[in-house]
Formats: sequence, C-alpha cells, structure tokens
Amino acid sequence: MSALSAPSLSAAPSSPGTPLPGALAALAPLLDHYGYPALALFVLLDNCGIPAPGQTMLVLAAVYAGTGHLSLAAVVAIAFGAAVLGNSLGYLIGSTGGRAFVHRWGRYVLLTPARMERADGFFARHGGKVVTVARFVDGLRQTNGIIAGTTEMPWRRFQPFNLLGAALWVGVWSTFGYLAGANIGTVYRTAVRYQLWLLIGLGALCAALAVRQLLRHRRRNGTGRA
Repeated sequence: MSALSAPSLSAAPSSPGTPLPGALAALAPLLDHYGYPALALFVLLDNCGIPAPGQTMLVLAAVYAGTGHLSLAAVVAIAFGAAVLGNSLGYLIGSTGGRAFVHRWGRYVLLTPARMERADGFFARHGGKVVTVARFVDGLRQTNGIIAGTTEMPWRRFQPFNLLGAALWVGVWSTFGYLAGANIGTVYRTAVRYQLWLLIGLGALCAALAVRQLLRHRRRNGTGRA
C-alpha cells in the first residue's frame, strides 16, 4: 500500500472519525463532499453580507486539518482569500448602491439623514478599528464592508484593515480548530458551558467603554462652554 499523501485542492476530505458537536456535525457532509470549494464559498458569503455559517465552516475545516484530513496551509490560504474578497465585494455593494438605498428607503428603517451623517463621522474616526474587529462579531462580520462602502470610507484606507481583519480572524479560528482536532467535542462543550459568562464580560466591557466615551464627551463640552 502506498503512503498517504497530502490532500489536493480538488479532493474532498473524509470524515475525521470523531463525533462532531452542534453545527459542525450539520456542515460535515458538505465539507466531506465538496472539500475546499465549500470552505471558500461559505467564508465568501459570510463576509459579503449574506448570512452563512462561514465561521463554523472555517473551524470545521481546521478540525479536519488537525486530524490530518486537510492541509492547514490550504485551509488558511483559501479562507483568507475568500474573507478578503467577500468583504471587498461588500464594500463595492455599499459604495455603488448603499447611499442611494439610504436616501430612498432609509426613513423606513429609522436611518435618517442625520443618523447617516453621524455614521459617516464615526467611520471617519473609527472605521479602521471597526473593519479590523468586525469579523469577530456576528452581524458586523456580514455587513462591515457594506457599511464602510456606504459611508464612503476611502478604498485605500479600507483595504489594509480588511487584510488585517481577515488575517486575525482566520488565524484565530483556524488555530482553534486545528489545536482542538479530535478533542473538538470536549472543547465545544466547555465553550458552550462558559459562553454566557463570556458574553456578560463582553457586555460589561462595552458598557464601560460607552460610559467612558460619554464622560469624555461631557467633559469636552463643559470645557468648551467655560
């Protein structure tokens, strides 16, 4: 019998042979059948405004790599390229049609011209931070490119943060899945057990940052009136 070789980009992987929890089990047949193209498609859609379990597919592909059924280098490269392309498509959608959509339909979703102006100002100051970390937040991951395009964030400013955000996102979740490997069931159950406390901690952090910004704003206004 010949030695096993690394899987090619066109070959579909076989199941890693370990019980998969939750959504990972539901996506496993797609990855088994279509391989790397399934990873590319789901990550692309998840990053261009279409709700799709791209992050879950990335973790699953990394689990397959951790059990020797996929190439980790291929998983990282394909997911990174798809994430960058998806967010770039979202930006183009926002820059070509987003502003017109807001002007015509924004009032029906409470997006008034005044609120759009505030959004423009916010992205002018903090757009790079938002694009970088947005992939780690469901909802923002799908829409941050569209918002950046709609608020007319310059392409040359958007793209470096897009690349950085994609690298961080793919790096974190591919490392997580790869290291979990055959132990993904135990890791998943532990994560579910403590996710409520994590969400509470993140909520408290966001509230503290919001209060801090509010106090700074009031101090600046008080100094300006003095």
